[in-house]
Amino acid sequence: MRSHSFLVGLFVVAGLTLFTVGIFLVGNRQGVFTRHIDFYTEFANLGGLSKGSKVKVAGMDAGQIVEVGVPDSPASRFRVKFQINQGLHGLMRTDSVATIATEGVVGGTYLSVRPGSPKALAAAPLATLPSQEPVEISKLLDRGMVLLQDADTTLKQVGPKLGGTLDKVTTTVANVNDVVTGLKRGRGTAGMLLRDEAVASDIRQSVANAHQATADFRDASGQVNAMVSDIRSRGVTRTLDKTISSARDAAANIDESARQVHQTIAKATGPDKQGVDAATNVKESLSNLNTASANMADDTEALKHNFFLRGFFHRRGYYNLANIPPDTYRKDHVFSSPANERAWLPATELFTNAGSNSQSLSASGKQLLNAAIGKYGDSVINYPIVIEGYSDAADPADQISSSRDRAILVREYLRHQFQLDRSNVGIVSLSNSPPKGVGHSHWDGICVVFLRP
Repeated sequence: MRSHSFLVGLFVVAGLTLFTVGIFLVGNRQGVFTRHIDFYTEFANLGGLSKGSKVKVAGMDAGQIVEVGVPDSPASRFRVKFQINQGLHGLMRTDSVATIATEGVVGGTYLSVRPGSPKALAAAPLATLPSQEPVEISKLLDRGMVLLQDADTTLKQVGPKLGGTLDKVTTTVANVNDVVTGLKRGRGTAGMLLRDEAVASDIRQSVANAHQATADFRDASGQVNAMVSDIRSRGVTRTLDKTISSARDAAANIDESARQVHQTIAKATGPDKQGVDAATNVKESLSNLNTASANMADDTEALKHNFFLRGFFHRRGYYNLANIPPDTYRKDHVFSSPANERAWLPATELFTNAGSNSQSLSASGKQLLNAAIGKYGDSVINYPIVIEGYSDAADPADQISSSRDRAILVREYLRHQFQLDRSNVGIVSLSNSPPKGVGHSHWDGICVVFLRP
């Protein structure tokens, strides 16, 4: 009996311990125990953004929206209050821009904040950052309708202009023939001069010259007539008629297509049997789908760090190399394993100043990177690669910004130079402190890590 009570008590204590550890892990995943800094921004249209939506800084999960202030008039804007991890405060500058983005076509809506420039001042807590309004799909559809209408109008204008041009050519040829005939019959001023005996002696030479000019003009007229006959014999007129007819048919088809598109859009965006319009139904469906996806992602992420299941996911490989948190990177032995191949490249040989406190890869730096990849052969392309960025700047915020910029420059060069898969190339900003056990306690430049199983 006493043994049975002891086992029950032991089972209860173990259950409470696991429950406490689970709460701590989930709370740590949600950033409950992380220090945050609050900022504000404003939007005229939230585009699906709501309280609890994610906040990403330079593509990295940084926090969430804690409050949305509703405007009191149409002229006002939604005032959004959001928080980010204190460790990313160095990327928040006065010229940082906040915008609304989505994760793929049907992904969740989140607030994206672009890091500011190094020359701008650091943004103070509770500061209001500038914003950029999102693009609406309805506006793109309206622009498409305008383009179809412009094409229809242009085709309708082509037919009359071509017909008028042909009429002018015919009229010009007829006028030339009339002038030649009038000169032959003595009509007009030239004919009167030819019959006036009083001035015959004075203009005899002029008349001779006029005869010569008339003969030349007759030859030109004959050439024009021959040209017109040749044009008619070749069927150019019929071809032009067919072209104009085809253009009119195409204009009619475009007009019919535009009408059908308009009817389809009106039917698709119309209200359903309950009187709810299509935009509201789609928005609610996407919102429900985003909520379910977010819950599933949170549950999966919690399982990844669970004490019992962590080994399975670790062997399977669940890391997202796009943005790796520096603290996680330094602690995980997968990235600091001695089996990994490392190429340490100093900043003085890789980068050159491009002005305005920015930097770019130099020609010698590109040769160093090519040599680092070629040293390990073709097999290196089959393994994940992490670009560790380091900076020895005096200001801690400048260290974060500069080391991240360097890692991004190297990643983009390697991806385009060797056609590497985006999902296999990651970056991490480590200021100037490498992980323990990798052979360096301090670095200023880049370290290319080739992960091995």
